[in-house]
Amino acid sequence: MVLKIGLKEAELDRLLIINQVKDRLLSQNEASAHLGISPRQVRRLLKRLRNDGVEGIKSKHKGGNRSHSKEFKEQILKIVREKYKDFGPTFASEKLRNENGFKVSKETLRKWMITDGLWRGRSRTKARIHQSRERRPRFGELVQIDGSPHDWFEGRASKCCLLVSIDDATSMLVGLHFEQSETTIGYMNLVKKHIESHGRPIAYYSDKHSIFKTTKEQSVDRRLQDTQFQRALRSLQIELICAHSPQAKGRVERANKTLQDRLVKELRLRNISSIEEANAYLPEFIKDYNERFSVKALSEQDAHRPVFHNAEALKRILSIQRERKLSKNLEFSLERKIYQIITPTTGYRLRHKTVTVCKHLDGSEEVICDNKPLAFKEFPYQETVLVVDTKELNSTVDNIITELSTGYTAQPSLAVDGC
Repeated sequence: MVLKIGLKEAELDRLLIINQVKDRLLSQNEASAHLGISPRQVRRLLKRLRNDGVEGIKSKHKGGNRSHSKEFKEQILKIVREKYKDFGPTFASEKLRNENGFKVSKETLRKWMITDGLWRGRSRTKARIHQSRERRPRFGELVQIDGSPHDWFEGRASKCCLLVSIDDATSMLVGLHFEQSETTIGYMNLVKKHIESHGRPIAYYSDKHSIFKTTKEQSVDRRLQDTQFQRALRSLQIELICAHSPQAKGRVERANKTLQDRLVKELRLRNISSIEEANAYLPEFIKDYNERFSVKALSEQDAHRPVFHNAEALKRILSIQRERKLSKNLEFSLERKIYQIITPTTGYRLRHKTVTVCKHLDGSEEVICDNKPLAFKEFPYQETVLVVDTKELNSTVDNIITELSTGYTAQPSLAVDGC
């Protein structure tokens, strides 16, 4: 009886065959055929069995062909502790390869990080079953959009909101844009970046926030139900679809979680601490993200359509528009300011006419009447009540506190829309 200590099943089979060769029950060629190795290797195993006993049958590659030295492991863990302490094993493995020139598999790094206390293995939770929906077949058919408020700069700057748009067919990021808060102007900036890069999509898919869906009572005239964002998309012939629940737009919700992990760390590594710097970096991040996580669409056809509006028309469409009626003095009020139209003549024809005031994405303003811009000047208004949306309340109060701390004495009261 041969002592069989610490041998795996395959090694036990090998030991049995080599013992039969040793006892001249099998030839070396027959043993070679049984084990799938060369006769020369059979002779080596026979020699190791005679010299080392059962231990000679064990594989000499205990750690595998890809085993790393103790010094290499310590060097890797030192870098991870210094630069990637809160990174997941997959992300840390990518950074070690791209930034530091060390190639180590994510699974090997995962084991090392767990042993060193740098990573805690996640326990599996009971899966919740949701009815799945097939992806749209073409790139640009449906684009999911959402805002992600978060401490993106980890205290190096105030909290802000990342606006995200992701294609349903490919999971490609087609637009990212940082704003102080989730606003209509911010989403219009997101749409502008999207159509400049890819063209007009068929539809956007959003939640039911008041930016996308009006809270006013239904009206016979559909235009009176439109939010500013709906009006702009309708002018561009882009449909807006609102989801009933966050789970319905799960693709963008999952992307938000990935961005709150990866993008936060990328901003930290580059010491980016402002919205302006972050927006300048985003095209590079989008390119890398799409190379890693996007998938191929079922159809090779691109559903995006070209933009036929000129730059001036597009600028007016993607603006906040409000209508006002001129007084006999050619004046109107808006947002605590008095606007007076300037004309080279008496301007009688403009009295009591309706004008459209456009607030553009760059902050400039334009007054339009009969599709023609009018010259105007502004005067301060005595009213001191601010009307803000609920999502803008925190940033507005922060601005007031900042102004007070720098010597600003006026204290306007707030009227919050939605509270």
